[in-house]
Amino acid sequence: MSKNRIFLSLSQRSGFEERYIQEALETHWITTGGPHVDAFEQALENYLRNETHVGALNSGTAAIHLGLILLGVQSGDEVLCQSMTFSASANPILYQGAIPVFIDSETDTWNLCPIALEEAIVDRIATGKTPKAIIAVHLYGVPYQIDEIRTIADKYGIPILEDSAEALGSSYKGQKCGTFGDIGVLSFNGNKIITTSGGGAIVTPTKEFKDRAVFFATQSRDDTPHYQHSEIGYNYRMSNICAGIGRGQMEVLDDHVALRRKMHAFYVDLFKDIAAVTVFEAPKDDYFANYWLSSIVVEPDAAKGIDREALRLAFEQANIECRPLWKPMHLQPIFEKYPYYGSTVAETLFEKGLCLPSGSNLTNVDRERISAVVHAFFKQRN
Repeated sequence: MSKNRIFLSLSQRSGFEERYIQEALETHWITTGGPHVDAFEQALENYLRNETHVGALNSGTAAIHLGLILLGVQSGDEVLCQSMTFSASANPILYQGAIPVFIDSETDTWNLCPIALEEAIVDRIATGKTPKAIIAVHLYGVPYQIDEIRTIADKYGIPILEDSAEALGSSYKGQKCGTFGDIGVLSFNGNKIITTSGGGAIVTPTKEFKDRAVFFATQSRDDTPHYQHSEIGYNYRMSNICAGIGRGQMEVLDDHVALRRKMHAFYVDLFKDIAAVTVFEAPKDDYFANYWLSSIVVEPDAAKGIDREALRLAFEQANIECRPLWKPMHLQPIFEKYPYYGSTVAETLFEKGLCLPSGSNLTNVDRERISAVVHAFFKQRN
């Protein structure tokens, strides 16, 4: 295992970050907030369009937490949450002392199942608990069934918190992900489409909501000459240095999306003649996916020694990082006691699914190494 490791999803410099960082250092804006934060927010608003307002924060998790607060989620409230997602989608529900109710996926987008969602809503209302919010996720950059989920949410008067952490650059019917929910969430973690080294943003439909989020994110300091606090606040604001990195990354955002999609097309071609493997793709032309992580489903064949884990280990032996799909939240030790609605779609995807190297910095040599592993693995099992 002497070859350099091929990682699942590394960040990549744009080459423009240094001048923004240097400007922050020279002007002594080495703190939270500042001119780069303002400019980064404006750049995101220009990119997302749709009359959005963006507040830059220190993580996508912080954005989800503040989104729940803005939607009025309090202790004892119930929040419907997609089960197949990263734990950061669900953890802030517990921060608020609220109760997560997990929903299965559907097979087209791997996201929130409309049938299971409505079943859950009807059942929770029957018990006297109308859910306070719906957390819907664009898994691996593929938009969820936006029209169907919105119809159900509006029918029962439940707001949507749109977790677009994995979907910056994705769109549905020409509208950018992050702008479909009553509140949206973005992430700029180091493995995302663009990075601020760590960071996130809350996307709101009104300036009043954004200002309220920034108020909470800066320790809820009242408008007084002294430090006075009438509400609980949080240290969630993005730093000026991190925002400078983000400004440099914004200049190559479209390029990074194109490179991720190029990797996805590579995998579609690589697996086209391998019957045991299905590459996860957006279901219709209305869906434009950034393919943050390209993913596959491996149909197990015990007689031939084919399954998800065997293929993952073959990649690992070649020093290539792959990862199972997100383990559904309702199967996690911390969440398994909470209600769950649906069948076994998310569970089956977890058992069979694999995320493949997808970074925008992958080279032709990297692709040759990946191809060699795939060809050797399936040739040995014919």
